[in-house]
Formats: sequence, structure tokens, C-alpha cells
Amino acid sequence: MATVTREEEKITTVPKKKNFGFIIVLVLLVGGGLWFGLTKYFHGQKHEETDDAQIEANISPVISKISGYVAEVKVEDNQFVKKGDTLIMLDQRDLSIVLQQAEAALATSKSNLSAALATANAANQNINTTKAAIQTATAQIEVARVNVNRTSQDLQRYENLIKDHSITQQQYEQVLAAKQTAEKQLQVLMDQRNQASTQTGVVTSQSQAVSQQGGIAASVIKQREVDVENAKLNLSYTIITAAESGMVAKVPVQKGQFLQAGASLFSIVLSNEKWVVANFKETQYNKMLEGQKVTVHVDALPNHDFEAVLSSFSPATGSRFALLPADNASGNFVKVVQRLPVKIDFTNKTDTLLKKLRAGMNVNVDVHLK
Repeated sequence: MATVTREEEKITTVPKKKNFGFIIVLVLLVGGGLWFGLTKYFHGQKHEETDDAQIEANISPVISKISGYVAEVKVEDNQFVKKGDTLIMLDQRDLSIVLQQAEAALATSKSNLSAALATANAANQNINTTKAAIQTATAQIEVARVNVNRTSQDLQRYENLIKDHSITQQQYEQVLAAKQTAEKQLQVLMDQRNQASTQTGVVTSQSQAVSQQGGIAASVIKQREVDVENAKLNLSYTIITAAESGMVAKVPVQKGQFLQAGASLFSIVLSNEKWVVANFKETQYNKMLEGQKVTVHVDALPNHDFEAVLSSFSPATGSRFALLPADNASGNFVKVVQRLPVKIDFTNKTDTLLKKLRAGMNVNVDVHLK
């Protein structure tokens, strides 16, 4: 068996060097994790964050108020339009005919009213004429009655004189004839007055009937005027315009397509304002207050921070507005953390990158609690 010398034993038992690199990496990882954890802890004491948030904007639906066929489409997908710009034009021919018919009916009604007014004026003139005739006849009757009284008195005197033979028979007969003539004249005048009174009643009845017809004609004119205005209004609806300025979404309408009244055609995303709706957990709601500063990070623009402020809280959680809200009073109950929608408004209106924001974009929000 071979023997090992002392020198060879020293050579084979040289101690290995310690691996300080592993220790350094381990220390760095532990220190980094500790620093990250402490940073998140202290940050969480003064901030509330969520990535369940999106950009929101006002969206105006384009709706046809009448039914009709599309004559022309004036806009394209993703086109910017100003308030009052024409979007779609409908076929106007049918409604133009309706307007012409309404205007013709209005003209006819006005003609009927004019004729009724002319007849009423003529009847009023006849009434005035007959009233004047009655007044004249009344005055003449008074004169005739005076004449009858005078001739009656003369006849009485002449009857006494004829008995005494103081006058001749001829003189007596002349007085008698004068009395009879006066009575007949009085009767004729009274008949004329009665006839004039009857004529006045007839003319008055005619005038009232004509006036009633005139009132009906005036009511018909009001109705015809309403018909004309309604036809004009419907004709104006054939030109569909933009209610507000903004970007047009996808336009699925084509020329010749039939549109139903009240149907939503497409939408316009208004350019007047944008905001953020963030859905925070109900456990994050405790320290959040209106007016707190918010930093918004948009996924599409990761290198830019938008300044904002917490504006308001929703009066109910998002699940309350669901199509089928959960009914926890029936079946098995499983507690689920609810989300509360919070509105966040941008404060720096001069930020040029706000124009790049689009409704529905995902964002991260950081609410500064203190």
C-alpha cells in the first residue's frame, strides 16, 4: 500500500474559497424586496389606486324623427363635424306634396272666411237699413196719429153743426173723408213698421247664422294653419343635422335605405369634455373625499401623467345598475366585494395630449388621500 507524504497531504487538503457573489445577490434581493414592500406600504397609506377605470365622453345619438328613404349621406366614418352640419338628407318629395296640400286647404278656408265676412257685413247693413226704416215709420205714425186725432175732433164738431143745419152736407162729408183718410194712412204706416220689424228679425237671424259660420271658418283656418306648420316641421326633419360638435362613429346608413322614425342611426362622440370613471372597491372608499388630487396614467400614453381631481361618487354600486341585479335574499349568499363608480375630472385643460384621449380607453388612477 502506497504511503502519502506530508507534502502531498497539504496539497490535497487546500481549503476552497467562499462564494461571496451569491451572498451579495441574496442580500440585494432581500434588500430590494424589503424596500419595495416598504415603499408600497407607505404609498398605500396615502394613496388609493385602481386599474378598473376608463375614459368617458358625452355621446349624442343621431335619430331620425320621421320615416323616409335616405336621399344622401353627407358624412363618413370617424369624420369631425360641427354643430348644425348636415349629416343625412331624406327624400322630401312626399312631404313637399303634403305641405302644398295643407297650404291649398288653408287658402280655401281663408276664402270661405272672406265670403262669410262679406255676407255678414251685407246682413249688418240690411239690419241698419231696416232699423232706419222702422224709426222713420215710427215718426210718421206719430204724425198720422196726430192727424187722426185732429180730424176726429173736427168730425165731432161738424156732426153737431150738421144737426143744427149750420153747415152744408158737403162740408160735413169733406171732414168725414179727411178723418177716414187719416185713419187709413195710420194703418198703412203701422203695417209698414210691422213689416220692417219682421224683416229686421229675419236679417238678424241671417246675420247670426253667418257669424256662426264665420266662427266655424275661423276655427277651420286655425286647424289648417296648424296643418301647414306641421307639414313644414316634418319637411325640416328630412335634413338630419349634428346636435353638437364631435367625431362621427361608424355610419351604417346607405343611400336608398328606409329609416324608421325614432330609430338610432349612429352616434357622435362630443368633443366638449372628457372624464374618467374609476371603479374602486368598497374597501377603498373610507378615506376618499371629493376634491382630492388624482394622477391618471393612460395605457395608450404610458409616459405622461394627467392631472385630475376626484369630482363625485356614484349614489350606488355598479351592480345596482346591472340588467339583472343580484338578489341576496334568495339562495346561498356569497359575499363579493362591490365596486363604486367614481367620477374624476381633468384639471389641466391646456394639456395638449387630452385631444388624443378616446372614450373607452383603459387608465390607471392614483388618488392622493393626503
